[in-house]
Amino acid sequence: MKILVLNCGSSSIKYKLYDMDDESVLAQGGVERIGIEGAFLKLTLPNGEKKQIMHDMPDHKEGVNFVFQTLLDPELGAISSLDEIDAVGHRIVQGGDLFEKSCLVDQKVEDGIESLCDLAPVHNAGHLKGIRAVDHLMPNVPQVTVFDNAFHSTMPAYAYLYAVPYEIYEKYHVRRYGFHGTSHRYVSHRVAEIMGRDIRDLKIITCHIGNGASVAAIKDGKVMDTSMGLTPLAGVMMGSRSGDIDASAVTYIMDKLGKTPQQMADYLNKESGVLGISGISSDMRDVEAAAKEGNERAKLALQMYAYRIKKYIGAYAAAMGGVDVIVWTAGVGENQTGTRADACEGLEFLGIEIDREKNAAVRSREELISTPESKVKVYVVPTDEEIVIARDTMELVKGL
Repeated sequence: MKILVLNCGSSSIKYKLYDMDDESVLAQGGVERIGIEGAFLKLTLPNGEKKQIMHDMPDHKEGVNFVFQTLLDPELGAISSLDEIDAVGHRIVQGGDLFEKSCLVDQKVEDGIESLCDLAPVHNAGHLKGIRAVDHLMPNVPQVTVFDNAFHSTMPAYAYLYAVPYEIYEKYHVRRYGFHGTSHRYVSHRVAEIMGRDIRDLKIITCHIGNGASVAAIKDGKVMDTSMGLTPLAGVMMGSRSGDIDASAVTYIMDKLGKTPQQMADYLNKESGVLGISGISSDMRDVEAAAKEGNERAKLALQMYAYRIKKYIGAYAAAMGGVDVIVWTAGVGENQTGTRADACEGLEFLGIEIDREKNAAVRSREELISTPESKVKVYVVPTDEEIVIARDTMELVKGL
């Protein structure tokens, strides 16, 4: 069975084509600048070579169509006919409290995703465009939606509710949803496999640390809590997002700067975090380089970044009554050795001891980085959100 996984944003489409007989990747790439001048598709060939193709793509329909054309290309493609694609799986950021598991796409599902656009206006609108483009171009191919927050649906009400009048939740669905669910799901199950343990017997803290970042507390295979909230803005400090902030500080800044609610949301999402503190970049590699050169604000940004992750690790160990394993994943978590070391430093009282030499050598591969004496195991596990989507898609399509 061949399954195409699509992740459609407001002006982009990422794709991976899998042969699910052995879960091999047949093709992968992405479209950028849809609806903007200078649109292009970039892809990675099986030999690792990268190609970039300029192509005018005024909308998602043309973007998806060009992905299909590229997949069919005799030199760059991986299939000879679109009939070889058995199903399409889509990543959906916001499923709200309507969708607690992956599901086959029908009109009711499309309407539900559309009804949640207020909670994720940029993301959900882009996902819908992708689904409808496939509807038009491949009307007989089944589609599956895999929701970013579904894995977090096991959180108890006392963890996901905000302490505001209850009718706000009832009327407007304002609550903690959490995101990066497919990543937290993948790495928590994968680390249990690596350890040879049943996930239902483990207390796991998963740290998905990239430009966007979230931490999750997973006990007995179920999420108890996670750091992101109603939107991906909450929680730890991120590349350009502020993370947790006093709500009164938000209204105070709005008043001082004369910003509208949407302008303030953009300010906290796009101009804050590591970028706002360092004044350099939202990319941790740039900030680390500046810190090594003596830039004090870069050093401060790194300290703040690691400190906030450390606080969540401590809080979630308390929430679960202990922790057996900590997992680092995503771009920063898999590669920035300093962040991992700094966030775990001082947590020896919890039984967490990093092997600094081993940690310094590990990037983007599965590896234990704690000492033999550490009561809590600490692992790096590269995430694979797309294979989770492909597996769910195959499982649902086989049930048809």
